[in-house]
Amino acid sequence: MTIDKLVFRIAGSLILVSLLLSWLHSGYWLWFTAFIGANMLQSSFTGFCLMAEILKKTGIKPGRAFD
Repeated sequence: MTIDKLVFRIAGSLILVSLLLSWLHSGYWLWFTAFIGANMLQSSFTGFCLMAEILKKTGIKPGRAFD
């Protein structure tokens, strides 16, 4: 398992959970979805991903996207 795969799995899971919470609980959860999307967008431009940095410090090997 590489950092790349984990970042995409975590982001995708959080998006789905926030969409479910917005449907079941409150529409304000869509702000969390927007936050995740904004972080993914800025990561594509800057190459910096906080989740990737955290996973790297735990010893998980990096993939090609977050070297």
